[in-house]
Amino acid sequence: MSLRSQLQHRLNPLHVYCRLRGLGVSHCPARAVSYCYERMLYRLVLA
Repeated sequence: MSLRSQLQHRLNPLHVYCRLRGLGVSHCPARAVSYCYERMLYRLVLA
């Protein structure tokens, strides 16, 4: 598996959401953060 594939998997917005939920963040804020993360960073850098 290439480094890019590994980063895409580990930095996936769904993983970010799940990590936030695991830290105790409620659904709505975790969803908003992961959505913004996807739009501002993930799509520009890794997609």
